[in-house]
Amino acid sequence: MRTLILAAAAALAVTGVAGVAAAQMPSPADIVKAWDKDGDGTISKDEWVAAGRPAERFDLVDTNHDGKITVEELAAAMARMRPGGGGQPAQPAPPTSPPPAPPATPASPH
Repeated sequence: MRTLILAAAAALAVTGVAGVAAAQMPSPADIVKAWDKDGDGTISKDEWVAAGRPAERFDLVDTNHDGKITVEELAAAMARMRPGGGGQPAQPAPPTSPPPAPPATPASPH
């Protein structure tokens, strides 16, 4: 019984921490609203940099390269950065079997 209670407490602690982290992350719409100083509903490169973001990252988020980041583009970028969201570059899969050995050469009769 004590083990069950400890396991339940550990599970609550883990899910509680994850819930707190998710609750503290602002939504893409909230971020755009906070950083959009000219009120056009998007983030310009100047607004991006003014918010303290690296200028070189702007083009990674502005996927259609129109010079502004929309809520949708920011949401997609944030999804790519989450664990399992595809943020890491693809790595080649390891081979499933060793390559075939080269054909044996016949021994010379000498």
